[in-house]
Amino acid sequence: MTQSLRTKVLQGHIPSHIAIIMDGNGRWANSNNLPRLAGHKEGINSVREITRVCGEIGIKHLTLYTFSTENWNRPDAEVGALMKLLLKTINIEVKELHKNNVRFTTIGNLDQLPESTRSSIKNGIDLTKDNSGLNLCLALSYGSRQEIVDAAYSITKKATEGTIDLNDIDETIFSRELSTFSMPDPDLLIRTSGENRLSNFLLWQIAYSEIYLIETFWPDFREKELMKAILDYQSRERRFGKISEQVSN
Repeated sequence: MTQSLRTKVLQGHIPSHIAIIMDGNGRWANSNNLPRLAGHKEGINSVREITRVCGEIGIKHLTLYTFSTENWNRPDAEVGALMKLLLKTINIEVKELHKNNVRFTTIGNLDQLPESTRSSIKNGIDLTKDNSGLNLCLALSYGSRQEIVDAAYSITKKATEGTIDLNDIDETIFSRELSTFSMPDPDLLIRTSGENRLSNFLLWQIAYSEIYLIETFWPDFREKELMKAILDYQSRERRFGKISEQVSN
């Protein structure tokens, strides 16, 4: 069934950029009578498979909401365990990403991460920077409101210094100040676990993204679920505020 779904997907328009709010690791663990960290560990298997599949079908950018600024408010023990898991995962996975021509990048305030994790991330970025395949972007210690505030501050500073003319400021210039300036806006935003909110993720960038919500917890989200999401995306008419071509015709 999965192969037939992939065949259908490959016959349609492949989104250039998919962003995913990976939600439900803890609830998956609870439903399986396991500790919360087990859910995060199983979620890594989903990350690995979804990254591989996106590369195989021609997705150019995959942005994963890995750790939000709000996640710092979780219990210290869980945050510490997540940081250790993140460090271990990056050290293990980056070599495989490099082997598969995947470029590894991040957005977010990395200064808040432990030094060892920051160092590992930097090494991974440096190792894969020249790869030409899928761009895997992890949103780490990321919050969209703060990103927008930072962009506004940067533009204000440049306008004050005279490097930007106040009358020239538009959406294009503003977008260049965001951490995602090197990527196109997401075509498709996926959120797992049945929640119906954006959780401070890419608020500017998803203004015209197609949104796909699914009840499945992230650790159970694999190729079949991804193919269904893309097929749903392919069935939609993206008008960007214009009149439907079906109506006009």
